[in-house]
Amino acid sequence: MNSFVRTLCALFLAGLAVQAQAAFDEEFEEKPWEEIAVQLPPFPKDENFLSFYVSPTATNRFFLDTESLSVGSDGVVRYVLLALSDSGVRNITFEGMRCQTREWRIYAVGRPDGGWSKARSNQWKPVREQVTNRQHAALFTDLLCPDGVIAFRVSDILRALKKEGRPLSKAP
Repeated sequence: MNSFVRTLCALFLAGLAVQAQAAFDEEFEEKPWEEIAVQLPPFPKDENFLSFYVSPTATNRFFLDTESLSVGSDGVVRYVLLALSDSGVRNITFEGMRCQTREWRIYAVGRPDGGWSKARSNQWKPVREQVTNRQHAALFTDLLCPDGVIAFRVSDILRALKKEGRPLSKAP
């Protein structure tokens, strides 16, 4: 084979290699994250709430609605959270936690009439460790994102929650 033909073959093969590498890179290129459309769950019933441990200094008690738990195809765990003060004030929120980025957000706030109001802010917030009322850090670490990885099945979350949780009606 003369040098011209060898050079031509080498250029052809190099072109194929570049095309193959580009196709490979495109297939594994990270696509921007996109959140799925979120549906509000039915308003929770007291009998479906289970408590979870937050900290010895928590000023509220916290509960998850077992019926609202879901793991979305977008990597977000969604749930209804109840914060209950010692005086009986109830704050109910429909929230999501994104394990990959260690963030959470509120989608809706429960109304006294049993309906939902859209949250004023749709911003994702970082999960922070705090001394009191560290409910999002507890959810992230202990239930929804163990070892920083999303709990892929609702059954895994429920099993962890039922180990230590108590129903709302029997909570001290």
